[in-house]
Amino acid sequence: MSRQRPLEKIIVSEYVTVGELVRLTGVRYSTLKYYTEEGMLPFEQAEENLTRRYRREETVRRLEAIKALKRQGLSVPEIKEKLKEGAV
Repeated sequence: MSRQRPLEKIIVSEYVTVGELVRLTGVRYSTLKYYTEEGMLPFEQAEENLTRRYRREETVRRLEAIKALKRQGLSVPEIKEKLKEGAV
């Protein structure tokens, strides 16, 4: 298992892993994986490395928007539509 980066480094990094997103946002790993599979969280993946990398600032903002829409009672399909429309 690889060593975790200190939170201080994660906070200033351009890219983070899904595990680092868990630490930053408190969103469960399984939830982040689900949002990724549903196309709600864009990521980059180098061919030689299977690790998905998320743009930290953009992804944290998007997660906050998803949480806000969930609090309003929207379903995942409705949230996906709002994200596509750029309404968030």
